[in-house]
Amino acid sequence: MIHVLASIEVKPGKRAEFIELFKGNVPNVLAEDGCVEYAPAVDVADGPAFQVVEERVVTVIEKWSSLSALEAHLEAPHMLTFREQVKDLVERVTAKVLEDA
Repeated sequence: MIHVLASIEVKPGKRAEFIELFKGNVPNVLAEDGCVEYAPAVDVADGPAFQVVEERVVTVIEKWSSLSALEAHLEAPHMLTFREQVKDLVERVTAKVLEDA
């Protein structure tokens, strides 16, 4: 199992617009071979004291059956379209690609 935690920093005031576009693409991703989970999440505003709240970050939580399934996802036509749709909303993307320990 491959786990991905992608942090997408959006431009000020653009988080809601980004999430709306993201959610519109979720059914396409969930239909991909090897996709187990794919969902956006945001920081809990009133979370525990140790949490650093990043209001402009959307964290994408993903699970894939294999690394090859993840790699195919990155090149899927709907992902290329999605990246084009949000390119003016996003400032930075970082990701952690993990495997079971």
